[in-house]
Amino acid sequence: MLKKLLASVGVGAAKVDTQLEKDRFVPGEDVHGKVVIKGGDVEQSIDSIHIFLMTEALREVDDRKVKEKVCLHKYPFAHQETIKEGETKEIPFSIQLPYHTPASLGRVPVWFETGLDIPMALDPTDRDLIQVSPHPYAKKVLEALESYLGFHVKKVEMELSKRYGYVQEFELTPSGEYRAYLDELEVVFVLHDNDVDVMLEVDRRARGIGGLFAEALEMDESHAKVTLSNEELNGPLDVVARKLQQKIDQYKK
Repeated sequence: MLKKLLASVGVGAAKVDTQLEKDRFVPGEDVHGKVVIKGGDVEQSIDSIHIFLMTEALREVDDRKVKEKVCLHKYPFAHQETIKEGETKEIPFSIQLPYHTPASLGRVPVWFETGLDIPMALDPTDRDLIQVSPHPYAKKVLEALESYLGFHVKKVEMELSKRYGYVQEFELTPSGEYRAYLDELEVVFVLHDNDVDVMLEVDRRARGIGGLFAEALEMDESHAKVTLSNEELNGPLDVVARKLQQKIDQYKK
């Protein structure tokens, strides 16, 4: 009885450890590994096992931005297990990293969190940090903006979008000819099976009294969308750059 009571508060209870075959991925890639459950001092029933894909993001609360943990995806993959005293169970899994998984750039961490749902007890958890590279299509767009149009990534953050939920936002600063017209360019990627929507927020530089008033009222930002097909993104870099340039040039005036 004492062992069961202690296990219910986490002393001598079952433990969970998720072991991944590797820790570096790109969005859309399959993740292979196993969940290892080690029994404690008493037999325990497990109602379910879940793996959560997690990150941190900024959300505006009372005119200030706060950082919070965000669950991007939930993978339920096992139910109704019993782990005996001192027993070790290994449960293999294969899951897919969603296309909207953010790249682990700047101060954007990405990790898997595994939880066991044990009735009448503290639920054991395990956290595994992973490294996520930008999707090849997103990487190509960023390369086109930098190599051909002179924009440079200044900051990368996860934020809450009213339309798309939590998104990763790339903030770029202009150089060359665009420096005279734009303060910055913000880019968000929405990936689909056959194409990518590149969402642009163009922050125009204040010019004259009217421009100063517009900047003060935050009316100098314009939103645009460029859709690039998989065929275009698998083609020459200058094709991608020209399509982006055509859209951005509309805001030079």
